[in-house]
Amino acid sequence: MTFDRPVAPDPYSLLPVVPRFPLRSADVTDGSVLAKTFVHTSVGGENLSPALEWSGAPEQTRGFLVTCFDPDAPTESGFWHWVAVGIPAGTTSLARGAGKRDDALPAGAFHVRNDMGRSQYDGSAPPAGDRAHRYFFAVHALDTDDLGVTAGATPAVVAFTAGFHVIARGVIVPTFSVS
Repeated sequence: MTFDRPVAPDPYSLLPVVPRFPLRSADVTDGSVLAKTFVHTSVGGENLSPALEWSGAPEQTRGFLVTCFDPDAPTESGFWHWVAVGIPAGTTSLARGAGKRDDALPAGAFHVRNDMGRSQYDGSAPPAGDRAHRYFFAVHALDTDDLGVTAGATPAVVAFTAGFHVIARGVIVPTFSVS
């Protein structure tokens, strides 16, 4: 099977422009290749979410949304790997592995089902032979502490709802491919 198709745009380039704030990680960096620690077990990884640390969110931030999205997946809608909702405004980091389960997140936060159908982080697992996929790890600063969604919401519903509340964003974009 050949994966000859156009490169998907940066998903945030299609949305209203918001200020950026620094998002850092001891585990992943822009343009770097994801270590096996952060890729799915189906491609020999450990399936852990990377540690994330941020600063400089706007003063009016009331909460955060953390996501990982692959726009390069061979689907019309990309692929959601991680959606953590309800991160409190005072939070400035998530530890490595925080995406494993809700109780690894700050109090009150929860996961919604990713596109693998699980309420957790699931690492990259692009089709073998496809070009390197980009993984947009994003921390979205919100003007609300409650998006009004439940754990049963889809990533698309969370992203749509959050779109009305995002006031700033930090993004790191590593890559991964399977030979």
